[in-house]
Amino acid sequence: MANTLAARWELPRAREMFGGLVSEGRAGVGGPRVVVLLPQTYMNESGGPVGLARGQYKVALGNVLVIHDEIDLPFGEIQLRTGGGLAGHNGLRSVKQGLGNADFRRLRVGVGRPDTTDPEVVSRHVLSRFDEPAADVRALVERAADAGDKTVRGQARDG
Repeated sequence: MANTLAARWELPRAREMFGGLVSEGRAGVGGPRVVVLLPQTYMNESGGPVGLARGQYKVALGNVLVIHDEIDLPFGEIQLRTGGGLAGHNGLRSVKQGLGNADFRRLRVGVGRPDTTDPEVVSRHVLSRFDEPAADVRALVERAADAGDKTVRGQARDG
């Protein structure tokens, strides 16, 4: 979804920085300045690059938007939230540690939950390709990018 936003905003090619791929520019013509970071670490270590980038660019915590998968939402549901619990999401736990606070904005993208709580099955579920039709996945990515764009431009509210 971050790649989709960077393409929509016509950001320059990403460069390697902070343990991730970074592109910066404006969120469309006349839009706010943005930095898109795609950590290249394991998910549960993504907070390091996020914290480094936030420090370098001096981004206020309230302007950080983390886009992530959410097994506690059905496939296709999207929610915007600021702060809140981490629900066992190791990537969010790492980002909280990297930022020093959990009060960052999150764009939660529903990927659904398997019928079991077995950690191995849940892990396979979130790390594997979607079972849903490719067109449904593409539509979800576009809708999530729409929500991310509205959030960055200040047109979205938590809900």
